[in-house]
Amino acid sequence: MRYSRLIQQLWERWLSLLSRLQGDPKVSQLLSPVLFCYLCILTFPLVASLSDQRPFLAFTLLLFSAMAVLPVGIFLMFALTTFVISAVGFVFFEVFLFFIGGLTLLSVLAGIALFSLLVSVIVNALFVSIPNLLKQYYSQPSTVVHTH
Repeated sequence: MRYSRLIQQLWERWLSLLSRLQGDPKVSQLLSPVLFCYLCILTFPLVASLSDQRPFLAFTLLLFSAMAVLPVGIFLMFALTTFVISAVGFVFFEVFLFFIGGLTLLSVLAGIALFSLLVSVIVNALFVSIPNLLKQYYSQPSTVVHTH
């Protein structure tokens, strides 16, 4: 019983505060159709359409949108920063992968160069030694005896 009485008193105070706000000349000037519609049209067309029918709801929406700008802006900055950091991180990761790929390519090319050098040395050694061996073998006098 006591709580319902406190809630009723709180509700009456709230209604009296709202009636004082609506009776205030500054608030009524703000809620005047010309100025309020101009503010609403600049912010939201929905609020502008509500300003004639439900000015308190329109003012509440306008106040909510004005107060929501900062958290939404902070969130968008966070999202943009996260996107930029992930893009930069992706670029660094790509650079790291290109570095590893470049080192792998360098290692493979160095191996191919060493292999081709080794094959070239062997082929040149054979190219020089085989004709010399053949020249020595065929330059010796033949020791074949002819009998008739």
